Amino acid sequence: MRLDKFVAKSTALNKQDVLTALSTHQVAVNGQPVTDPAFQVHENNNVTLNQQTLMPRPFRYVLMHKPSNMICSNIDEAYPSAFNLLTPDNEVAHIKTPKKLNVDELHIAGRLDADTTGLILITDDGRWTYNITLPNNGCKKVYRVGLSKLFKPELVAQFEQGIQLQGESQLTLPANIEIVNLKEVLLTITEGKFHQVKRMFSAVGNRVTSLHREQVGEVTLDIEVGKWRYLTPFEIDCFEK
Repeated sequence: MRLDKFVAKSTALNKQDVLTALSTHQVAVNGQPVTDPAFQVHENNNVTLNQQTLMPRPFRYVLMHKPSNMICSNIDEAYPSAFNLLTPDNEVAHIKTPKKLNVDELHIAGRLDADTTGLILITDDGRWTYNITLPNNGCKKVYRVGLSKLFKPELVAQFEQGIQLQGESQLTLPANIEIVNLKEVLLTITEGKFHQVKRMFSAVGNRVTSLHREQVGEVTLDIEVGKWRYLTPFEIDCFEK
């Protein structure tokens, strides 16, 4: 792990405070001052801040029901960031988190477009995210897709074999389609290419009018829009390889 991230995870310091502590020789690794934020620290290293040994807090794993017109970014851009919803008032739990989460080191494991709603997973565990997003791991993502035109049942086989996306040299990995009605389907994919779902239906002459993610791996969306909760130990472990 990078030294600046280790210090951030072990203290209440924000990103700028961590950089200041490093540049002023307040941080040492195995007794030697280190100023490089990208310095790699390992489990057996002793990291201190002002001679006090640091112990990183546990990783955080969060499920959120993302509304439309919010972006999966740590900061507001053209649309407000979904991280604005990580407040105690929006938490679904018997014991509320006492204050708004520090999002500096959090990220989203598999982003959604601004106009796409549904399940997003938020964490500070990069290895865990890798297990979710790497296509070879086969982590399924289930989307409820609204369409502008009637879906032709004979296209099911084409999705199962792979779709040729514009600008791509290879077919998409096999996908599963369940027809809800002729203008709504459930699509299960294991990849996360840029605008993949929209491009898949565009490639077969249709257009996505609404997109909602209902499931990632074994984790299903079970909270109201705009709310969030911590994952259970079972949900966290189901992504481990």
